[in-house]
Amino acid sequence: MKAGTRISVDVGGTFTDVVRLDPATGALRFEKVPTTPQSPKKGVLNAFDKAETAIHEVETFNHGSTLGLNSLLTRTGARIAVVGTQGFRDVYLLGRAGSRVMYDITFRKPQALVRRRDTFEVAERTLYDGTLRSALDRDGALRVAREIAAGGYQGVAVGFLHSYANPANEVAMGEILREVAPEVEVTLSHQLSREYREYERTSTAVLDAYIKPIMRRYLTELREDLRAADFDGRFLMSRSGGGAMTAVAAAEQPVNLILSGPAGGVVGAAALSKELGEPNVITIDMGGTSLDASLVLDHEPVLYQGAAFEGLPINTPSLYIHTIGAGGGSLISLDKAGALHVGPQSAGADPGPAAYGRGGERATFTDAAVVMGYMGADLALGGDLVLDEERARRALAPVAGRLSMTPEQLARGAVQIANMKIVGAVRAITVDLGRDPQDFALMSFGGGGGLVAVDVARELRIPRVIVPPGQGAFSALGMLMADVQHDFARTAVRALDSLDQGFFESTYEGMEVEGGEALRGEGFAPRAWAFHRSVDVRYQGQEHAVNVPYPRDGQDVTAAIAADFAVLHRRMYGHTMTDPVEVTTLRVNAVGVVDKPAWPAARPREGGTAEPVLTRTVHGGEEPGKYPVYTRETLHAGDEIPGPAIIAEHTATTVLHTGDTLRVGGLGELVITIGAQGA
Repeated sequence: MKAGTRISVDVGGTFTDVVRLDPATGALRFEKVPTTPQSPKKGVLNAFDKAETAIHEVETFNHGSTLGLNSLLTRTGARIAVVGTQGFRDVYLLGRAGSRVMYDITFRKPQALVRRRDTFEVAERTLYDGTLRSALDRDGALRVAREIAAGGYQGVAVGFLHSYANPANEVAMGEILREVAPEVEVTLSHQLSREYREYERTSTAVLDAYIKPIMRRYLTELREDLRAADFDGRFLMSRSGGGAMTAVAAAEQPVNLILSGPAGGVVGAAALSKELGEPNVITIDMGGTSLDASLVLDHEPVLYQGAAFEGLPINTPSLYIHTIGAGGGSLISLDKAGALHVGPQSAGADPGPAAYGRGGERATFTDAAVVMGYMGADLALGGDLVLDEERARRALAPVAGRLSMTPEQLARGAVQIANMKIVGAVRAITVDLGRDPQDFALMSFGGGGGLVAVDVARELRIPRVIVPPGQGAFSALGMLMADVQHDFARTAVRALDSLDQGFFESTYEGMEVEGGEALRGEGFAPRAWAFHRSVDVRYQGQEHAVNVPYPRDGQDVTAAIAADFAVLHRRMYGHTMTDPVEVTTLRVNAVGVVDKPAWPAARPREGGTAEPVLTRTVHGGEEPGKYPVYTRETLHAGDEIPGPAIIAEHTATTVLHTGDTLRVGGLGELVITIGAQGA
């Protein structure tokens, strides 16, 4: 493959971020363009133009898209059918009862993506151990396939009982559907999840089928446009689990993209944490529509099995990310009782905040930040977006009038409310899980992260904030750090002490052969392969398991697994038990290792000190204060700036207050030590 430009494009709710890497010099370029909801690929191609990148010179294109997620949020996905085992037609619609259903009086059953009239059943039966008790009833399968072909369905999800143990009947059903209904997209549950729990596996297949026609059409059209511009490089999509997958694989299994939006930033944060020697990091990614909070522990993103979209299970590995509706475009409003709210509704990309001058008239968080003085018309965002301060003030005026406030007072209150929502999101992934935020650094990125980071850190007593290079497009930068990954799993519910190393090795080797074939088909040579083994373990009688790394060579496998499980169980739940231990699922993460870009070093200052380019009046307290404004592009490694100050850069803004101190690190990162006083 040619050694050409690498580019990543992350499509958000308001802006599309783009990062261009020149491998010859290591130079990074960060840009933003408006997201184009009516034609998503147009925004992507606009991003290439904004970064002045010739498509035929691109070696690797990494892409993150919220198209599948948005179709789920708006319930505008495909019309799909579900096919199950006879007698188990209602597996998906019944769902699963649990402690939340019994004890949460606010619980509401998730809205299903299909109606009962869209569910079908076929006679067949596989037992839990993979024994084929009844082969697929071919005549019944043909009848169902003809109904689906004539019913106007765009996709179908097949979820047969115990197909994780033996997929033969699902495979046969898929062949019949493709023969009888060739225009219908087919999803087979075992191809997404080889694990027990029929509801979770069926739900995963339903979600995949629901977005597959949309995602396949989008990726096919985008590939054709890129090919027409002579692109012959590697096209990768960001995965929910933090890695990447080829666009071809993504079109086949788009369920892996649903929660991928914020994954790039967390992957980038983990990579940067290694460079900075910061093993434990809380990340907040504040974009135009939402804020995503996550954790990096010992330089690794936190993964978990059992993610969900609006209560609908997704049985694939995902990064542990907590999302709230608090972004730059979040609307400021009053409820019926007169209480002030920020979000979760958003002005989105069109028309966007009033300050953007694109027709928006309702007040947003961005408008509040402009009226407070954090941002202004004196410095353009993204090189060409000049904020309209008067429009922002007019948008805030109606709500301010109802509360007998000035626009400045309302702006300050709105920002404080947003800060407290973000504090709650961080507490949900730390304090609520027994972790102390003071043991972490806070890494903020996204277009709005730097506006709120120091206030959030001060509230939680986090000692320092790290603002990475290119914070406004950092999720796109993180995508360049992502390896291609495939996840494989095999359910085997067995007592741990009944297993030996031969059982583990034979099971893992089978999955690794599959992984190697997948990676070879995607152009990775064996020298670029890596396999990571793990096993899910629980006490007998428990419902959920703990994921334990598979022991290194030379160890007593079962003893090492039991010991590691006890440590992890105590860490997660605060205790251990004497009950028998059992294995539930063996897992392999197959990785195709890509070359990572080196973090370019920041130049030290050769003389003089950092000087502000202007001063803004900030309405952050009872009395307005003067904040000197520096441009990040003129800062050098080793520079120190005392608060209060504002750091403006091409794609974002960072604010620090009285008592805070900023130092520029060796990679150009801003390290802010939080003072006790603050704003």
